[in-house]
Amino acid sequence: MITFLRGTLDCAGNGVAIVDVNGIGYEACISASCMNQLPPMGHPVKLFVYESVAMYGGNVTLYGFLTEEERDLFTLLKEEVPGAGAKKALDYLDKITSSIHDFKNAIINKDIAVLTGAFGFTKKTADKLVAALKDKIGEAPLPVIGRSAERAPSRLRTDAVQGLVALGYKESHAREIIDKLLETEKAQQSLEQLLRSALRYL
Repeated sequence: MITFLRGTLDCAGNGVAIVDVNGIGYEACISASCMNQLPPMGHPVKLFVYESVAMYGGNVTLYGFLTEEERDLFTLLKEEVPGAGAKKALDYLDKITSSIHDFKNAIINKDIAVLTGAFGFTKKTADKLVAALKDKIGEAPLPVIGRSAERAPSRLRTDAVQGLVALGYKESHAREIIDKLLETEKAQQSLEQLLRSALRYL
């Protein structure tokens, strides 16, 4: 079983990335958010892998993720949520990666409002996710991103990132800027002020 690929990014597009590992190209299906965070072609890359083998000796499909946490969450989505095959699990994960910590807390607290508002799930899907995952996801640890960021309400961070994404900015870049702002001692607690400050850096 393949657990990760470490090599050089050969190419990426149309939902797949090809990693050159010692002269052998491995193709892995990836989410849109993963695609946006990949290094430039020709640069080193490491993808954590979920390996799927079709029944009755069919083809092997690899799914790639930038972190083990993303891979583990994909596994839960694919294997525990009714009707969620690999493609739908990747679509779900693409929404969740804006803040995995907030997603886990929403599942634990059965907070449908956060799942529909911050992550964009329909109420039907949010209900299904809570029912399937509430006993599978443990208490989400606080992310270590600086003293002020730890004190800031998690929903403020999520809303700020989503606001920048809605304006057309890449999710990975938006998260980086928001986290940097929240790390400062003068971090603004108003969503409007936080977005205004972020736009100065973009």
